[in-house]
Order: sequence, then C-alpha cells, then structure tokens
Amino acid sequence: MDNTGKKNGKNLFSAQIALKERRKLKTMSENKSVWFGLGMFGMVGWSVVVPAVAGALIGVWLDKKHPVAFSWTVSLLIAGLVIGCLIAWYWVRSEDKEIH
Repeated sequence: MDNTGKKNGKNLFSAQIALKERRKLKTMSENKSVWFGLGMFGMVGWSVVVPAVAGALIGVWLDKKHPVAFSWTVSLLIAGLVIGCLIAWYWVRSEDKEIH
C-alpha cells in the first residue's frame, strides 16, 4: 500500500472519529441521561402493551356478544400487538433520526 492509501485511510478514520465526537457532544449538551433511555424504553413498552391489551379486551367482549367460529380475542390481540409494534418502531425511528 502506498502513502496515498494510508492517508485516505487515516482521513476516513479521522472523519468517523470526528462524527462520533460531535454526536457525543450533542447528546451531552442535551442532558439526555440514563433516565431518558429508561423512559424511552418504558414508552416503547407501553406503546406495545396498551394496544395489545385493548385488542384482547375488545375481543373478549365480542366473543361474548357475537360468537363466531374463530376467536375474536386472539385475532384482536394479534392485531393490537402488530399495531403496538408499529407504534414502537415509529417512536424508535424518530428518536434515532433526532439523535443522528
């Protein structure tokens, strides 16, 4: 490898380090701590749990009022779980965009 390849490699490495340093300084200046991370973790958890439980409760009610060959409870539980995962994905994606 000639000197040009070494210089390009060093420049790329330096640019990556500078980018990571800027991200770290930005995060530190915004005072995002461990508590912020735990809060986000809780937000993601609740965004999955609430639609899943709501779907299950509505499913139980529908099973009592309108019995059919399939289970409303299981169907709406799965639908709530999918909706909750989509909501959680949205929140995580938006926070990731804000950080980067």
